[in-house]
Amino acid sequence: MTKKILIIEDEKNLARFVSLELQHEGYEVTVEVNGREGLETALEKDFDLILLDLMLPEMDGFEVTRRLQTEKTTYIMMMTARDSIMDVVAGLDRGADDYIV
Repeated sequence: MTKKILIIEDEKNLARFVSLELQHEGYEVTVEVNGREGLETALEKDFDLILLDLMLPEMDGFEVTRRLQTEKTTYIMMMTARDSIMDVVAGLDRGADDYIV
């Protein structure tokens, strides 16, 4: 069975690059470019992994994570340029399973 990954990233070039690499490795990838649509897609479909940016239009990654934790058990990896210890702790406290910069 093909693993499904949701990328929620507003930087379109980065999202495209990551998506193409994951598809090349055999994953089925869905991309959303804002937090609200990403949350809706994550709630409507089942994914094995969500790669989530923090700085998103319409709803930030912290809020997306918080809302997903009440509904889903999908593994969430925050993928962001925000590298302060406070951001890492906040992301993990809100329910992210991992945090990469």
